[in-house]
Amino acid sequence: MLHTFAFFFFLFTLKQKISPVAADFLFNAFHTAELILNGAAAVQSTGILRLTNNTNQEFSHAFYPTPFSFLNTSSGEPSSFSTSFVFVIIPRYIEISSEGLAFVISPTPTLADTLPSQFLGLFNLTSDGQATNHIVAVELDTVQNKEFDDVNDNHVGIDLNGLTSVVAAPAAYANGSSSFQNLSLFSGQPMRVWAEYDAKKMEFNVTLAPLNTPKPALPLLSSIINLSSVFLSEMYVGFSSSTGTTAGSHYILGWSFCLNCRERELVPSDLPSLLPLSQTKKRNRTIAYWLPVAVVVFLIIILSVPFLVFRRRRQLAESAEDWEMEYGPKRFSYGDLHRATRGFSDENFLGSGGFGEVYRGVLAKSKQAIAVKRISHDSKQGMKEFIAEISSIGRLRHRNLVQLIGYTRRRGKLMLVYDFMPNGSLDNYLFNRVDQSLTWKQRFHIIKGIAAGLLYLHEGWEQVVLHRDIKASNVLLDAGFNGKLGDFGLARLHDRGSMAETTRVFGTLGYLAPEISRTGKSTTSSDVFAFGAFLLEVACGKKPVEFKTSGVDLVLVDWVLELMERGELIEARDRRLGNEFVVEEMEIVLRLGLLCSSPVAEVRPSMRQVVQCLEGQVSVPALTEEHLFMFHSGSIKKRLVGDVSLSGSGGRALAAMGSSGQDQCAGLPLSFGR
Repeated sequence: MLHTFAFFFFLFTLKQKISPVAADFLFNAFHTAELILNGAAAVQSTGILRLTNNTNQEFSHAFYPTPFSFLNTSSGEPSSFSTSFVFVIIPRYIEISSEGLAFVISPTPTLADTLPSQFLGLFNLTSDGQATNHIVAVELDTVQNKEFDDVNDNHVGIDLNGLTSVVAAPAAYANGSSSFQNLSLFSGQPMRVWAEYDAKKMEFNVTLAPLNTPKPALPLLSSIINLSSVFLSEMYVGFSSSTGTTAGSHYILGWSFCLNCRERELVPSDLPSLLPLSQTKKRNRTIAYWLPVAVVVFLIIILSVPFLVFRRRRQLAESAEDWEMEYGPKRFSYGDLHRATRGFSDENFLGSGGFGEVYRGVLAKSKQAIAVKRISHDSKQGMKEFIAEISSIGRLRHRNLVQLIGYTRRRGKLMLVYDFMPNGSLDNYLFNRVDQSLTWKQRFHIIKGIAAGLLYLHEGWEQVVLHRDIKASNVLLDAGFNGKLGDFGLARLHDRGSMAETTRVFGTLGYLAPEISRTGKSTTSSDVFAFGAFLLEVACGKKPVEFKTSGVDLVLVDWVLELMERGELIEARDRRLGNEFVVEEMEIVLRLGLLCSSPVAEVRPSMRQVVQCLEGQVSVPALTEEHLFMFHSGSIKKRLVGDVSLSGSGGRALAAMGSSGQDQCAGLPLSFGR
C-alpha cells in the first residue's frame, strides 16, 4: 500500500513538473486594474491606460502587479505565452510622430535609470544591449534611429536586451494569403497587436491589424528564438513608452495575457472610447445645434456641385494639352510630391540630371520610395524634354529601364516621378567611390542588363526609341546592383522603316558618334556608338575623354586600340579589379567596345548582335586592317584637337573644363567639323 501511494505521488509530482501552470488576465478597460504605474502613466476615468500625454522627453511604465513564472528553474525551459492589446498613438503634429511604445517582459516593474526618446524608456546609453537586462520587448517604433539599424520610421520589431531588433519589418498586416497592407502606427486609429511565443518550437510571432479586422492568418514577424537565457523564474509584463522633442500621446485601450495558454479574446465593442464622456455629451449638444445649419449648407453644396464640376472641367480642359490628356491617369498632385520630398529639402537632394534636379521622397500613403526630377517650365527646351520623357519611357516596360511612375505639372513646375534606385548611379562606383569598387561579376551583369534594355528600345517596342544619352551616369543601380537605363530627356521616337528627323546635336562629349555632327540625325547606330564608349568605361574604369588644363589628356578608345595592336588588350582593364575577373569576358567587352566605337556607322554591330556576343552565342567579329585604318584616320583625339570649331577660345574652354568637361558638354550643341 505504501509503495502504491509513493508511486502515485511520484506521478503527480512528475506531472506538475511536466505540465506548466497557466495564468492569465483580461482588461477590456482598466477601471479595476491595479497596475504598477511609473512616470507619466495613468488610468483615465474612461478606463483608458494613458502612457504619455503630449509632453516632450517623457517616459512611462505600466506593469501588471503580479510576476509570472517564465522559466522552469529545474529544467531550464522557458514558458510559452500569448498576449494581445489595442493601442493608439496620436501625434501632436500631423504625420510627425515621437517615439513609439513597447510591450515588455522585465525582471522588475520599476525600470530604473532609463531614458526617453529613442530608448523607449527601457534602457540608457550604457545598459542598451547588455545580456544582464533580461528584457524581451515588442517595439512599435515611429522614429528611425540609425544607431539601432531601424528599417524605417514606422516599424515593428522583437528586441532582446537592447533596441537593435532581432527581427523587424515595416508596419503592415496580411490582407490575403501572402500580400501585406501598409499601416501607419501614428495614424491616431486603434490597432491590435498579437504577440505569441511557443516555447517548444521556440517560435516568436507578432501580428498587427486594424482594430475591427479579424486576426490575420499570416504574422508580420516570425522568428525562431531561444528565450531560455533571457527569461528568469519570475518576470513582470507591461508596457513602456516615451516621447522625444516632438511629443505625442500613447494609449492602451485593452489588454489580454496568458502564460502557457491562449489569451482570452478582447471585445472591441467593450473597449473604452478615447473621447471622454463629458466631451461626448458636449459633442451631442453641438451636433443638435449645428445639424440644421449643416443640412442647409449641404443642400447648397449639392445644388452647386454640377456648376462647380462643369467649371472645374472647363478650367482643366483649357490648361491641359493633348499629351496630358493621353497620359493623365499617371498624374500626381503637387501637394503629394511636396510632402513626399519634405518640401524639396536640401537633405532630400540627390543631384542634378539632364534638364532637372532630382530629389528623394517617400509617398505618404503607400510609403513607396521615389525619385522626383524637377524641370524648369520656363525653359522651352525643358518643356520639350519633359514631354519626350513621358511619351517615351512612360509607356516602356523592361526590367533594365528605370520605371516612370507618373508626373505632375503645376504653374512653372514640371516633375517626373520614378522608382527610387537606392544604390545611385554607376559612375559613382567607377570614379568616386574608391573604397567601394564593383566586382567584375557585378560589372558584367550590369553591362548585359543595359544591352538588353537598349535592344528592347531599338527592336522590342512598337516604335524605335533612340536614347541618345547612354553613359555611366545615366545607369542607375537598384538594391541588387541591377543596372537600369534612365534619363530619357533626350530620347526620340520614330516609326519602324522611317528615319529620325534632323535635329540639333545634343549629347555628351566622348559618347557622340562622328556622323551626328555632319547629318544632325541620331540613329540606332549612334546609340550603339555611345554604348561602345560605355563598355570601355565600365571595363577600364576610365572616362571616354579625360582632360588636363593643357588640353585632351586621354581618349579611351584610342588608348584601348593601341593596347590591342600591341597584343596587350587585357592590360586596358580597371586596375582595381586586380586578377579577379574572367579573361574571356573581359576580352569580349573590350573588343565589343572597340567595334561599337568604330567611326564608320556601317561597321558597328546592331544591339541584337551585341547581346548575342555578350551571351556567348556568337564570337565578336575581328577588326580588319581596313577597320584599323578607319580608326586611325577618324581618331577622336584628332577631331578634338585639330577641329577648327574647337580651336582658339573654344579649345581653351574645353581644356579649362578639366576632368568634368564631358559632363558639362551634355545638352550643348557641339560641332566636330564636316
